[in-house]
This record gives sequence, structure tokens and C-alpha cells, in this order.
Amino acid sequence: MSGFGVKAYQRVGVDTGVDGSDPHALVLMLFDGALEAIAQAQGHLAAGRVLEKCQALAKAARIVEEGLKASLDRRAGGALAEQLAGLYDYATLRLLQANLRNDRKALAEVTTLLADLRDTWARIGKNTAPAAASPDPENLSGRRLTVSA
Repeated sequence: MSGFGVKAYQRVGVDTGVDGSDPHALVLMLFDGALEAIAQAQGHLAAGRVLEKCQALAKAARIVEEGLKASLDRRAGGALAEQLAGLYDYATLRLLQANLRNDRKALAEVTTLLADLRDTWARIGKNTAPAAASPDPENLSGRRLTVSA
């Protein structure tokens, strides 16, 4: 397997159905993976499993940085892509702070932020016409996912 989206998933260890997914669906999977990792971290934090909490939050931060933020096309997305990059930077910072301080409020804040972005992204997908043909995940290498509508 090759391609940007597929490699992002391999790097962060998200086990999903990447093959055959369009770029819009890949972004949804990234949101879902980050939210799941945060939920796992919250469970580990509550149970006092420090190592597992750290691993889950590191995974969430990698998904945000190496998946969501890296997939932005700042040239095509313009100001919106720049604002999303700033939000992803903020989310990553809050995940780091949550990890260092066992800060449940920071985890809830990032969960709300990412869930809102995910829901908006999902609605965008429902409002766009389906593409004539789905892109081949093997040929996503070098392409960026756009955030412009």
C-alpha cells in the first residue's frame, strides 16, 4: 500500500477500512480515530493506568498532527485551512497538557472541538454530489485533501 491517506493511518496505527475510501471518508476516519483514542485515554486516566493513558493521548495527538493537520491543502483551502491548522495546533497542545497534568477538562475540551469539526465535516459530505469515480487510495501519494467547499 502506498499513498498519503493510507500512510497516515499506518503511522498512527488506526485499524480501519482505508482501501477504497475517498478523501472525505478518510478525514472522517481520522476524526473518529482521534476521538476514540481520547475516549480510551479518559478510561485509562480514570483507572489509573498511566502508561496506557500516555500511549492513547500520543496516538490522538499523532492523528491530529500527522493526519488531520497534514491533510490540509493550505493553498486551495486559504484562510479556512489556516484556521483549521490553528485549531489542530491548539488541540495538540491541549492533548499534551492533558497528558502532563491528567487534565480531564482539557480532554473534554478537545473531544468537543474535534467532535464538532467531525460533525461539520460529515454534513459537508452529505451536501456534496458524489464524485463520478472514487479516487484510488494507491494514487493518493503527493495529493492533499482540500477543505474548501
